[in-house]
Amino acid sequence: MTARFGPETRFEVAPVPTVPFRGTLETGLDSLKARLLKELLQQTADEQLYAPLRRAANEAAAVAWFTPFPLLFFPVLLEEKARAALRQGARQRCIRNRSAGLLEEAVA
Repeated sequence: MTARFGPETRFEVAPVPTVPFRGTLETGLDSLKARLLKELLQQTADEQLYAPLRRAANEAAAVAWFTPFPLLFFPVLLEEKARAALRQGARQRCIRNRSAGLLEEAVA
């Protein structure tokens, strides 16, 4: 038995990246995060809220990164996360004040 081969066929294979390149998008998201976070921190008088607001910005950026348009979603996500951080800060302040009052009554 002899093997017979048809005419030689050639084609070019170009590697397809598995993840699109997001270098410029990443830079844009970082600069947007820095600008919006700076505005938030300037509006906040309580320095104890700086760390929670920074965490909120990082979380919002992480969530926005998984959306099709991170630069579009980030400001809204940051607003939601910052509002939650400020609410939590106010709640903690209220608990601290109440606890201090109870401690004074217990000592007196």
